[in-house]
Amino acid sequence: MAIIPARMPEGFEAYGRSPDFTPDTLPARLQSAHTTKAGTWALLHVMEGEVLYRLEPPHEGEQRARAGETIVIEAEVPHRVAFTAPGRIFVEFYRKKENGAP
Repeated sequence: MAIIPARMPEGFEAYGRSPDFTPDTLPARLQSAHTTKAGTWALLHVMEGEVLYRLEPPHEGEQRARAGETIVIEAEVPHRVAFTAPGRIFVEFYRKKENGAP
């Protein structure tokens, strides 16, 4: 059973990010159960407002984050996101650094 990690694992690097989302533009697929692809971790950045990040069964756990806070999203663990106060978020995607990469 997964728990929400406190920080990103060592040896990962950012490789992309989503657009900014607000309550009006947050895609339905992020509001319902979904996962990142194999090997992809993510950081949910809250720029304004507040969100609730919830793991899906069989996992248990939830975390609220406010402006200036982040939530670590573990690879392939089903979850969903919801705004609990109007605001703005984006998701930054990470993968393991390749050996020999600069």
